[in-house]
Amino acid sequence: MADVAVHEAASGWERDGVHDAHHTSTGLSNNKLAMWLFLGSECLLFGGLISTYMLYRGRHSANGGPDQFWDIPFTSASSFVLLMSSLTMVLAVSAANRKDDRNTRLWLTVTAVLGSLFVAGQVYEFTTFYREGLGFTTSLFSSSFYTLTGFHGVHVSVGVVLLLSAVGMILKNRVPGDKAETVELIGLYWHFVDIVWILIFTLVYLVPA
Repeated sequence: MADVAVHEAASGWERDGVHDAHHTSTGLSNNKLAMWLFLGSECLLFGGLISTYMLYRGRHSANGGPDQFWDIPFTSASSFVLLMSSLTMVLAVSAANRKDDRNTRLWLTVTAVLGSLFVAGQVYEFTTFYREGLGFTTSLFSSSFYTLTGFHGVHVSVGVVLLLSAVGMILKNRVPGDKAETVELIGLYWHFVDIVWILIFTLVYLVPA
């Protein structure tokens, strides 16, 4: 009888709490909630950087403004590459939910390659601007521009590292926790980075100073 009582108590405890042990009252897992909180703090960071740029974008010399340096076709192509990586990230998450490890690794790798191409394009753009006379300390405009876009480039680089790390862990079957959720969390971060770039590209490159 004691064994039966213990078994029933354990079963009831499992029904009431075990399967939900990693979920919050919002219905999100602890990992997802933590990611959303992190992204919320990132919104504040980029909000401050974008506001600073908008405040200082007109603080430059007559020959040192955006009209003299921006290469809109090149930046548009680079932006298109980054936006396409959001599509491949969606495909990776879909494959992970189907437990298709092969396609998950494939699309994560493609996403990482596209992100790397974007970062390479940004490095090329920065190098070109510097050679043309737009250094970090040239003006308040240049300082705020490099800080804003540089921080975004760092975030993309971190995303590429996360993507490649996920590929390696899936390949070795060493993903901690739920594999599909891990890929989804990386996807949330990656989509956030893409959305932020849409705002930066629009405000920095397309809206006239």
